[in-house]
Parts: sequence; C-alpha cells; structure tokens
Amino acid sequence: MLTVDIRSFAYDQKEILHNISFRLKRGDHLAVLGESGCGKSSLLHVVYGLLHLNQGTIAWDNTPLLGPKHNLIPGEDFMKLVAQEFNVMPFTSAFDNVAEYLPRIDLEEDKRRVMELLEVVGLTEQADQLVRTLSGGQKQRVALAKALAKKPELLLLDEPFSHIDSFRKNELRRRLYNFLKQEGIACVTATHDSEEALAFSDQLIILRNGTVEVQGTPLAVFQNVANDYQAGFFGEFTKVPSKMLGLKNADTTFVWPSDWRLSAEPLEIEISVVRSYFKGSHYLVEGRWEGQRLFFHSNIPLEEGAIQHLKFKES
Repeated sequence: MLTVDIRSFAYDQKEILHNISFRLKRGDHLAVLGESGCGKSSLLHVVYGLLHLNQGTIAWDNTPLLGPKHNLIPGEDFMKLVAQEFNVMPFTSAFDNVAEYLPRIDLEEDKRRVMELLEVVGLTEQADQLVRTLSGGQKQRVALAKALAKKPELLLLDEPFSHIDSFRKNELRRRLYNFLKQEGIACVTATHDSEEALAFSDQLIILRNGTVEVQGTPLAVFQNVANDYQAGFFGEFTKVPSKMLGLKNADTTFVWPSDWRLSAEPLEIEISVVRSYFKGSHYLVEGRWEGQRLFFHSNIPLEEGAIQHLKFKES
C-alpha cells in the first residue's frame, strides 16, 4: 500500500534523511526507533506531505504522493498525522473534537463512532468536558481519537504516548494497536520507546543520523544487535568476547541481563557485586567484571562486594 524511497531530503542544503526505503501493507505497523534529532519526525512529515522530498518517491497504491509543492493543503484524505503538537480545539468538548470531521448525516451513527473511539483511548468519562480543562496526556488521547474518526487507511504517529502516564500507557497501546489491526489501518509510529516498538510493530527500523541503521522484524532486529547504539535502545547490556561464550558469530556478543545464570561453580565470568536494583519481579544486579559493568538478574538482592560466578544461558 505505502511505498517510500527517500534518496535525500534536506533543509537549507543540510541533508536530514538519506537512503530510507520501506513498504507497508494494509493493516501493518512499522515502528521507527531512534534518538532525538535522528530524523524520525522529518520522515513522518515528508510521508504526510508537509515537507517536499528533494530526491525520491512516495506512493500509495502505486499512485505518487507529490507533497506541498503540488498540493495547496498538505496531506491526503486517506491518511492522518498525529504530531507532537496536538491538533485539538480547546474550547469545545472531547466529543465535539472527535466528531468534527464526521458527515453529521446519521447523528446516531456519528455518536456511536465517537463513543467507540473515546473508549479506545479511555476518555468516555471526559466526553462532555472542554478540552482546555484536560491534562496534556488526555489532550494527546483526544488527538488520537480525532485522527481515527473518518477511518484513515494510513495513520502516522509521532511519539503518540509521550505525555501519557505510565500506568495508562500500556493499556492504551494495547487498545489502540489492536483497534488498528481490527480496522485494517496501516500505521507508522516514530518512537524512542523500544518496548513499544518490539511489542506492537510488524516491522522495525532503527534510524541514526537520518539513515537506516538496521531494518527487519522486531525479533530479527533484537537478536542481531550489532553495536552500542542499537543495543542501547533495549536496556542494559554487556559486550563479551564471543569465544568466551562458546559462540562462533562476530568477535563480540551483546548479552542482556536475562542471558546470565548464577552458578555455584567457579567459571570464567567472575564478578564483584556493585548494587542490586529492585524491579518488582526480580533484582537487576550491577556487577564489575574485568573493568567493565555487567548486569544480570537475581531473585534476591546480592550484597555489595560479594563475588558471584555467572554462566551464559546457552552454555
């Protein structure tokens, strides 16, 4: 459905994006993961048509999307962008914000649609409340529901949960992405949240300095981390010579805390405990090994300075 081939995009002679290509089918979700300033927002704005693409092509169903130099009003009828600056009307209710673009021919159907979307974003109790009285996170949820009102075929989301409390975020993400799947709405999400990218996307791109660092399924990207930049998105890690783990892949293997097991036997990996961090279901233990930090999980807190031995889970 969506075909993106960006050879180069620049602001005032400064190249922002280069060599980015992907295809997105109906109902699929692509997550674009990257640090601040890497070009995530610019990518969404180019796809939406807010910015003119210098070199490359963007097409929907094999029809080229020509951007702002050819369209007086940016964007296409079949797509919606939810930017970091919310497009909401502060002096009307949450209900009226979502209903703004509906045809108002069948008022009962419109009401059903609006309440369905407010339920998706968890705002049914705030339906009659003026948007200006809502919190930042609630306004962000109104913007999400508003973008879905006319059932777009493509939804572009720029850090869509950045203002939403953590305890609401998990449920909202499940509701929203399940709803998009049910409705067959394709989605591109720009995010710096690796948990969101891994759990809900069909494809994952890690962007670095405006170009694709790695691309594939979430599982493939996670299992084939190749450098510190990529690994840093997925939590604490330790770089270990592959031969020490009995592996024959690259010279270095990135090891996650869950990859270690405590051992009663003296092994090559001997660490000194620095600190234990309580995580609810387990402790994240920071240790010292050959001059570098090493992280592993433990069911109990370990005493500072204690000597522990670890084995790699595949050994």
